[in-house]
Amino acid sequence: MPSTGGKAQAYVSEPGRSSRRWAIEIEIVGIAGQNRGHLAERTASVMQKEQGLNEHTLSQRLERVAANVPASARLADIGSDHGYLPVALMLRGAIEFAVAGEVAQTPFHSAQRKVRKNGLEQRIAVRLADGLAAIEAGDRIDVVSLCGMGGETMCEIFERGKNHLAGSERLIMQPNGGEQELRTWLMNNGYRIEHEEVLRENRFDYEIIVAVPAADVAYTPQQLLFGPRLMEQRSEAFLGKWRRVLRQRQQTLAHFEHAQEVPQAKARLFSKQVEWITQLLAGA
Repeated sequence: MPSTGGKAQAYVSEPGRSSRRWAIEIEIVGIAGQNRGHLAERTASVMQKEQGLNEHTLSQRLERVAANVPASARLADIGSDHGYLPVALMLRGAIEFAVAGEVAQTPFHSAQRKVRKNGLEQRIAVRLADGLAAIEAGDRIDVVSLCGMGGETMCEIFERGKNHLAGSERLIMQPNGGEQELRTWLMNNGYRIEHEEVLRENRFDYEIIVAVPAADVAYTPQQLLFGPRLMEQRSEAFLGKWRRVLRQRQQTLAHFEHAQEVPQAKARLFSKQVEWITQLLAGA
């Protein structure tokens, strides 16, 4: 489910301005920092039980992430959240080695138990670490996955942990919002978006972004918002997502018309989004 650790942000450009600089608050209710971790763990636990998730049965989102992990990969799953992805891939014989990195004690210990339960201690290293610091030079990691956190948080993890990357890794990301910020970071740091997909699960739209190192990467503001590969594919899930976003933006702008005080910058940016989304959907 989408991250509720504060107000998430999405980004959209005005002509002549960097797409990274314009922030629009999305109406997601924030949670006080001291309660965030406990609520997130309880929510994840409830969803996992309802969906029957375990190291053998992954969520639809994690299955799509797993599908983008090359055979015999050496995977670092950062923010591993109980280790579901690396354990499932190892049990399927799909990967050679994995690191399950987790910064929180509860999912870290849960991942340790899952690895021991399945006799995978020699194949999966479970490490308590901040972001990419879970990766050690001898791991020879060639794929890094980050799932279920905001795009901005992913950018911060990559920025802080650059020195832990060899510069050749395939990045597989499933952000909960902040996709444009993430794409902008990838572009600015020499990563080409190789694959993208949208899926809808539990009434929420999720994107999966796969990126690889490349030279001279450049995307338009629209590509950073919608996704360059997604714009090419124009899947029904993708179009459905933006139809819903369009309705939300139009409703917000309609409310602005009756408001005593209107945040002019936000109104302009929402209007620009409506314009771009309308153009996108016109070709559907």
